[in-house]
Amino acid sequence: MEFRARDPGQHAEVLAKSIHPVLARIFAARGVEGTESLDLALSRLPRPDALTGIGEAVRLIADAVVADERIVVVGDFDADGASGTALGVLALSAMGAQQVGFLVPNRFDFGHGLSTQIVKVAAENQPHLLITVDHGTASHEGVALARELGIKVVVTDHHLAAETLPNANAIVNPNQPGCAFASKCLAGVGVIFYVMSALRAELAGRDWFGAHRPMPNMADFLDLVAIGTISDLVPLDRINRILVKEGLRRISLAPRPGVQALLEVAKRVRERVRADDIGFGLAPRINAAGRLTDMSHGIKCLLADEIGAARRFAEQLEALNRRRKDIESSMVNRAEAMLGDVKRKLGSGEMPKVICLYDEGFSQGVVGLVASRLARESARPAIVFADAGDTEPDYLRGSARSVPGLHLVDLIDRVHMKRPGLIVRFGGHAMAAGLTLMRANLAEFSTVIVEVASTEIEVPPPSNIYLTDGALGEDELCLDFARILEDAGPWGQSFEQPTFEGEFAIRHQRVVADAHLRMLLETGETLIDAIRFGQDELVAASRVRIGYRLVTNRWGDKETAQLIIEHLEALE
Repeated sequence: MEFRARDPGQHAEVLAKSIHPVLARIFAARGVEGTESLDLALSRLPRPDALTGIGEAVRLIADAVVADERIVVVGDFDADGASGTALGVLALSAMGAQQVGFLVPNRFDFGHGLSTQIVKVAAENQPHLLITVDHGTASHEGVALARELGIKVVVTDHHLAAETLPNANAIVNPNQPGCAFASKCLAGVGVIFYVMSALRAELAGRDWFGAHRPMPNMADFLDLVAIGTISDLVPLDRINRILVKEGLRRISLAPRPGVQALLEVAKRVRERVRADDIGFGLAPRINAAGRLTDMSHGIKCLLADEIGAARRFAEQLEALNRRRKDIESSMVNRAEAMLGDVKRKLGSGEMPKVICLYDEGFSQGVVGLVASRLARESARPAIVFADAGDTEPDYLRGSARSVPGLHLVDLIDRVHMKRPGLIVRFGGHAMAAGLTLMRANLAEFSTVIVEVASTEIEVPPPSNIYLTDGALGEDELCLDFARILEDAGPWGQSFEQPTFEGEFAIRHQRVVADAHLRMLLETGETLIDAIRFGQDELVAASRVRIGYRLVTNRWGDKETAQLIIEHLEALE
């Protein structure tokens, strides 16, 4: 493995005049050019006006609120959709809407998006308006049916849009053609937050608020924005960093009951909550509901206004997450065995350009996690399929994950253009996508996508480079600097948490919990605790070269500096 320091470019020297020199090179390597870009005050958020369609969207929603019409928020079955749905319901209620409900499709019965099936379910309650969250841009048939039934539809979404959009009454999506909004990276929860913020302004302009109906503070909903944004792994551009930083701050001060209950079951400390606590603590538990049963459990947890009820929902989610882990482990073992068979059939021992796997025992809600694991470990795009379920017995639904440098939706679209009709439907992002095939077409699809990847799109070769932010001095291997790094966040997708490199002497090592290597490392006169997760053997050497993250390790009321080892090489 080659350690390579990120190039901070010419802006590090300028930044170092105002901030710690290590932070200066970290930020510069992530594209920050001046200290003004580090100002994450809420006042720096762009106004909603530049979002195409937002004016018509809020006029329709405001009309429904004022006329006391029935509004249904139709969410998606992941943590982004769940947090956005909760935000929509809470914000509408806070603005005086009296008839607000939510509906979220069960992935096993309805699949993704505003399908005709979910519209029929929604229509049973005779809503006047449907507001989608985190989907709808590709839901042509569902939108058409809703309009035929006399139901107005406002789509709020962030997924890549095709050339033709559905015939909704209004569509708000920063990634639709012609939208000039400053960020293309908002999560679905970020889009609905902007829509609700514009709605408040629209209602204020109609003199809707007063002593009997106070105007809500939209910043009160930023905890939900942070949860959805982190969970959906959207790039943390400046706008998302502002939203996440303020959302985390509000969680640390006074979390709503559902968030507090989720932090408790995840054993996370609320007072210094960070992005990792959401990504690895709350998100898997919320997502477990949508992966295995019904995301309404996750939404109800976030909507709970009393801690007792919130804890009951959180315990349900915790149980589902434990079950999800067991299913995932079994599926990963099966997938790796199948991949070994594929490599043997190829004869060369090399990975195929694109991994495509299906097993009748795979769970539809977990295939995305398995695809992520395969893509990460093989450095190849991976698509894992499962049966679509009783509603579509002849179909398979796949979840795809990509590798850096390969736009996944572009790859799938090339297959669609080469073999029209082979793919029933698809959509997603550069790094993640979903698609549906007829079961009988799986073999042909697997062949064609490898052909396309081999001839029309270059699949990046596996990388043996470990990128770092250089080395740290002895005086920086301490709790104070770990806190400085933490407070300089939020860190996340496309704004990676700082990683460093260095050589250390091993003073002590032991395996803990039969799964992780705990070490006491020394450099110069400094001793520091370190852990290598997933390594259950001692290192047969007295010195190591490591790539690591410097973090604050919390145990009860105690905090210490700790190195999280991501790469380790024995030296002697």
